[in-house]
Amino acid sequence: IAEAAPAEPAPAPAPAAVAPSDQPVPLPDQSPAPEYPAAALRRGESGTVVVRVDVDANGVPLDVRLVQRSGSRDLDRAAQEAVRNWRFQPAQSNGQPMQGSLEIPFDFKPAQ
Repeated sequence: IAEAAPAEPAPAPAPAAVAPSDQPVPLPDQSPAPEYPAAALRRGESGTVVVRVDVDANGVPLDVRLVQRSGSRDLDRAAQEAVRNWRFQPAQSNGQPMQGSLEIPFDFKPAQ
């Protein structure tokens, strides 16, 4: 089974609420890792994709763009599509939700 996971270790699940931050934070139960594209897996493609997501004050992605490409169009697309469907704890300033941005790395590695 192949894995496509955020490059950073996942933080421990937070209690009911995610702590306010000056950056958006993916909600653990609403931000599944991208699926490894079958065609890329068959071709043995792997790599790291970094996407930048702009998140509105409601925690909904406004724009998702590539910051670092993996070398595989399929892997890049899978990472972007996954993040477009994520939901976030919005960034906050003085206790008020606001628009913010976050860069998210994904490592695509075929299982050995």
